[in-house]
Amino acid sequence: MTEFVKLEVDGGVGTIRLDRPPMNAFSRQVQEELKACAEEATGRADVRAVIVYGGEKVFAAGADVKEMAQMSYAEMAARARRLSACFGAMSEIPKPTVAAITGYALGGGMEVALGCDRRICGDNAKLGQPEILLGVIPGGGGTQRMARLIGASRTKDIIYTGRMVKADEALAIGLVDEVVAPDEVYAAARRWAEQFVNGPAMALAAAKKAIDGGLDSDLRTGLDLEAELFAALFATEDGKHGLASFAENGPGKAQFSGS
Repeated sequence: MTEFVKLEVDGGVGTIRLDRPPMNAFSRQVQEELKACAEEATGRADVRAVIVYGGEKVFAAGADVKEMAQMSYAEMAARARRLSACFGAMSEIPKPTVAAITGYALGGGMEVALGCDRRICGDNAKLGQPEILLGVIPGGGGTQRMARLIGASRTKDIIYTGRMVKADEALAIGLVDEVVAPDEVYAAARRWAEQFVNGPAMALAAAKKAIDGGLDSDLRTGLDLEAELFAALFATEDGKHGLASFAENGPGKAQFSGS
């Protein structure tokens, strides 16, 4: 059983709930619980889409700095790759994922959000990677995922300065995808997630793998990956049914089973 991170499932949507007041700081225990919940969401057939949510007041304000300050170089050298894997666990879920961001999403919190497919935040949210102000750099994927999302120049500005990015700027530069009233954040995330509950699960997983895998390779390799995944879907029940339904009834009429 996990103590600070829980997976709650309702109507095909899994909510990974961060609950370590007051700021959902990521101690080593919380990092491991986050990864465990991501793996559980991956393995559960009744979870078709995933929301990551820190509650009404804050998403997550970063790593547990007091715990981290006690670590030696040797200890962090042994831990760093595992830390990165925990903060990036959302990116490994082969289902649509969305971060529902209230309040602060800083440091490790920002990195968890970056691992999601979509980010929705309240209009009072503040996001960023303030690690430079502590004399270090992001270690959970921030330098890599943010640069792929908004480009190197904007990422360098945010990481070099350690400044907080307000919701309106985050939307303008593509750091988040939607801004809503603070008390509407979870509902907006759920509306986005629910549209995939009855979708073709294997095709959604293939689309995610093709897009993410292509971004990590050259165009030719990405096109080859896409072709392989595209062809494989012709062996699925949803692929066969979806094509037949379109031919017989037109678009948008197929009822998918997820297989």
